[in-house]
Amino acid sequence: MHTQPLSRLSIFVDGNNMFYAQQKNGWFFDPKRVLEYFTKETVPSTLINAFWYTGLKDPQDQRGFRDALISLGYTVRTKILKEYYDDNSGRYSQKANLDIEIVIDMFNTAAQYDRVVLFSGDGDFERAIELLRSKNTHITVVSTEGMIARELRNATDRYIDLNSVKRYIEKD
Repeated sequence: MHTQPLSRLSIFVDGNNMFYAQQKNGWFFDPKRVLEYFTKETVPSTLINAFWYTGLKDPQDQRGFRDALISLGYTVRTKILKEYYDDNSGRYSQKANLDIEIVIDMFNTAAQYDRVVLFSGDGDFERAIELLRSKNTHITVVSTEGMIARELRNATDRYIDLNSVKRYIEKD
């Protein structure tokens, strides 16, 4: 009897984008439950890589959280937040854009996986996803209504709203 090989999965979490999505939904997901759920759901998979990207106020920021992610098996990529002045609002805001790091990791590890789960609603990933799909990679994007760019939703094989998987991945 021929059994189907397990698909090889990589997970990419745009931490800052997801922080706002979770805040908007009023609940937070558990990084450990995310790994468990996405390796067992519709297509049983072998987890190849899990990356978490986040902006930091300073090098010590989120130290405990980052250590916990690393102990769960995530590769954590960070960047110090930059302060920007917004002429329209007259306010300063902080931003750490890790889109380039996410795309580099996606392409640098592309030979290792055939499925991707991207936690982000950022439309900047549209082209990268189109290119990965052209290499027969199955892409799932996880975000939330009102925060998922139309281009990204259009480019992906499958879109999952965070609220539809809340009971599987919510932090206790």
